[in-house]
Amino acid sequence: MKTTSVLKIAVLASTLTIAACRSHKQVVEETPVVMSPEQTDLLSKVDSHAQKNATFVGGKLKFSVAVGDQQLSLTGNLRMKRDDVIRLQLMAFGFVEAARIEFTQDYVLFIDRINKQYLKAPYYYVDFLRNSGINFNTLQALFWNELFQPGKKELTEEDMSKFTSSSIGDGEALINFEDGDGENVKSKMFYSWLVNEQSGRIRMANIMYRDPRQGNTQLNWDYKEFKKLGQKLFPSDMGITLTTPNKEVKLGVKLNYLNNDSDWETRTRVSDKYREVNIDEILRRFMAL
Repeated sequence: MKTTSVLKIAVLASTLTIAACRSHKQVVEETPVVMSPEQTDLLSKVDSHAQKNATFVGGKLKFSVAVGDQQLSLTGNLRMKRDDVIRLQLMAFGFVEAARIEFTQDYVLFIDRINKQYLKAPYYYVDFLRNSGINFNTLQALFWNELFQPGKKELTEEDMSKFTSSSIGDGEALINFEDGDGENVKSKMFYSWLVNEQSGRIRMANIMYRDPRQGNTQLNWDYKEFKKLGQKLFPSDMGITLTTPNKEVKLGVKLNYLNNDSDWETRTRVSDKYREVNIDEILRRFMAL
């Protein structure tokens, strides 16, 4: 990882840690938040990049995953329907579907085609999704390079006023959001985005789940490149790092031939011949492909 990226991640993480310490001193009684003109302008710039008029987005996919000294690279397809589904189809040898990962509003589906097994479960069933506070709306915002707040499909002006922002130099700023107050378990969740002050383009997103007993879980989503899709740019090269107290998982998502194709079924039916297993078994088999 480049030194600049490491520094930026450190800035995001330290900002979230400071916010975490501050949360325990907050007064429960809330007062209306008035955004400064600078913050309003920055959030407006960020929001202007959202692909709100696109219902379908897809492209050819190069996917990589690394867990410890195990590494795997596959090609495939990414297909998304806004507010409905995110699907990654992963191919072996370039033409045989080896695995499929499907996220909907209600569940996550992992299918191992090679070993004929699958996992279909609500988000809270999968530890790293639950501990990172990730649900469908969060994932969609991350894939689409947008701001988000937990439980919100769209951000209203009132929602936007709950963000805070600060300039960190070199033409970049941090946008932060803390979920809950010091007495609420939700205050374990902290969110931060690194953005370009001039363009409002999100360059990096960070989610931290703080657990004093079990240790912190952190998701970092780095946007490395953008390509034109319609009248706007869409993230085409993303580096994703999930760090838990026990392991670190690194994912790479590179997209080519971006399109708005809508000619595909938005739900996958699992064959009766497939065996349902737990997430650990799915990942073990997946890394052995």
